[in-house]
Amino acid sequence: MPLSNAKPPSSREAPHEPFKRAVAGCLRAMARAPELEIVFAPEKAGAVGSLDSGPIRLSEPPRRLTERDAAILRGQADAQALRLACHNAETHRRLAPQTRLGRTIFDAMEQARVEAIGARRMIGVARNLSAALEHRYERGSYAEIRQRSDAPIEDALALLVREKLTGAPPPGPAEPLVRLWRETLEARAGSNLSRLIATIEDQKAFAKLSRKILADLDLAGQGESDDEEQEEGGEEPPSTEEKEQSDAGEKEASLDAESSETVEESAEESLEGRDESLEGAAGDEADDFDLGEGDDAATTLRPPISNANSALGDYRAFTTQFDEIVRAEDLCDAEELQRLRAYLDKQLQNLSAVVARLANRLQRLLMAQQNRAWEFDLEEGALDPARLSRVIVDPQSPLSFKREKDSDFRDTVVTLLIDNSGSMRGRPITIAATSADILARTLERCGVKVEILGFTTKAWKGGMSRELWLKAGKPLNPGRLNDLRHIIYKSADAPWRRTRKNLGLMMREGLLKENIDGEALDWAHRRLMGRPEQRKILMMISDGAPVDDSTLSVNPGHYLERHLRRKIEEIETTSPVQLIAIGIGHDVTRYYRRAVTITDAEELGGAMTDKLAELFRETS
Repeated sequence: MPLSNAKPPSSREAPHEPFKRAVAGCLRAMARAPELEIVFAPEKAGAVGSLDSGPIRLSEPPRRLTERDAAILRGQADAQALRLACHNAETHRRLAPQTRLGRTIFDAMEQARVEAIGARRMIGVARNLSAALEHRYERGSYAEIRQRSDAPIEDALALLVREKLTGAPPPGPAEPLVRLWRETLEARAGSNLSRLIATIEDQKAFAKLSRKILADLDLAGQGESDDEEQEEGGEEPPSTEEKEQSDAGEKEASLDAESSETVEESAEESLEGRDESLEGAAGDEADDFDLGEGDDAATTLRPPISNANSALGDYRAFTTQFDEIVRAEDLCDAEELQRLRAYLDKQLQNLSAVVARLANRLQRLLMAQQNRAWEFDLEEGALDPARLSRVIVDPQSPLSFKREKDSDFRDTVVTLLIDNSGSMRGRPITIAATSADILARTLERCGVKVEILGFTTKAWKGGMSRELWLKAGKPLNPGRLNDLRHIIYKSADAPWRRTRKNLGLMMREGLLKENIDGEALDWAHRRLMGRPEQRKILMMISDGAPVDDSTLSVNPGHYLERHLRRKIEEIETTSPVQLIAIGIGHDVTRYYRRAVTITDAEELGGAMTDKLAELFRETS
């Protein structure tokens, strides 16, 4: 028998493969979907809200799997399985509110319902879901929240719904979050919250009751009552996204007419007071959740809006005294900033390697352009030794001189303007922060200065600007009605090593709120125009159209979008700044001439490097 030192091929599988198969099998069984595609990846599990289509993504188990780690992963799988088993996507879409904050809360309440169904039926599932929930709020640093403005209302309401449906108290790390909102939410919507338990098995009835709760909290949005026409299968109003798509190709005059008509119709309905839920929806005029003004808020009617067309053409802010431009390091102490940066690094170790490879490709392109280029056969400059042989052969030949060419990209500054709105929370903002961080480091190596900016608002539902408007008697067409917060994560002159920790601020819970893109774009553009560099590049990264419920509730439709379009046109036609836009799941090509739309935040790093490389190639 011949001998061989070669090792026989191993048939052993990875230690966690049996556990992963068991989790996947359980998920498919609970979801009643034997062919369901399930992917394990070294990252956070896929967002539950996106489970209506596509494969299911679960976290890869850690190498040293503890009992708690196993429960957390099972909880993530159970939450997604229950969503597939107990949730009808079409019913949910048809009954969902049209405002972004309303939809976010509506989604969170529906997820609480499907998880409660599983928790009530199976003790093991209840334990797994609790472990996953506690882990989520523990990682999000919710225990450190001290102000209501930093506490997401959708999370607080979802936890209260869970408590009503299962009797389980909020997990420890989320207790401060719920405590900040409990008294207000129960005072305004307590009776309807208590009725949810009777509708837990009926998604349609639960959704209707959820809409009533949103109306109780003045979050339903204009005209979003339980319309009998929808119940009888009549034509339903299009979603915000559908409206955006249909409006994309319309002319400016058509937009004006449509906006004016919509506003006048809404005002007439509110003034006539024909529908209780419409009054509650119009209650976006009300103060934030202040119980002291609850009675007034409940009867607040939307004021009639006159001269809508002129308002569209004259964008303004009701007041700018509460706006702020702030450095990232001034929004939290150094210790917290360091901890947030460490959290960012830990979450995206795998992604960093991917983005770094793309950035290295960009660096090679820039370094290739940086190689010396010379002009030869000049009458003055540096003596060209390579052509001295001509003088030796023919002493009458003149000496040849050369001069080095200037490199275009050396005198360049790049601004990355990142949407810090609430819809970016989670994976998108984490990837945006990491991609910006790596690109800043890469471009700095090549002599290109980089500025990283963010934009959001200081509060939900208007903040101090809205309070001032209410005290002023609610004048018509107030303009922008929220407090802006523009954040400088890294200035162009600051070295990357001194500012890298600032990007961790994007991981802070409560930072991400509304997005007013037009003013943010104008701010970033003005900063660029003040720079001495000859070439200026501005890259906008956003995941949606400009949305601020406070502003849009009391101004003509498309108010913020029209302002954004004007700012884009102004920059693209009259400014030397080169403007690029990247939309995450949102078609920005209808706004910007030079733009790309990606469907998944995972593609962001590649899109950013590709668009920058494309710009630099133009001058090579």
